[in-house]
Amino acid sequence: MMENKLVIEQMTSKHIDGVFEVEKNCFEHHWSKDSFKKELKNDVARYLVAKIDEKIVGYVGIWFVMDEGHITNVAVHSEYRGKKIGDELVKELVNLCKKSNIASMTLEVRVSNIVAQSLYKKYGFKLAGIRKEYYSDNKEDAMIMWNDVKAV
Repeated sequence: MMENKLVIEQMTSKHIDGVFEVEKNCFEHHWSKDSFKKELKNDVARYLVAKIDEKIVGYVGIWFVMDEGHITNVAVHSEYRGKKIGDELVKELVNLCKKSNIASMTLEVRVSNIVAQSLYKKYGFKLAGIRKEYYSDNKEDAMIMWNDVKAV
């Protein structure tokens, strides 16, 4: 268990710099700071941040479209992996979807990302299909996963 308490809260503009640092750490082809600023103004977007001692160590994003939630990003800084932070973020996201009357959730995940797939399966996500050559950086396929939130 971590010595310092993990706090999960809704992302605001004060979190942008920290979220961007996590983004750069996690992804070679990362979103810009401006992209996150635009997401805060996006009526369908919801983002949660994970903090330890006021430092942003991870974040998760989702778009609510009708009664579906499409997960856009899940990221935990490499120095904080293996501490169940991604687990807590996904759990809170599922809870947010339930409170918001979202019927189902979906995401794409790299076929090589077994750790993430295992996490999503823990929360009821199931393989629904494959998007061939989905990722532009290396043409890797994506697994499409769905979770029937109402059934959970």
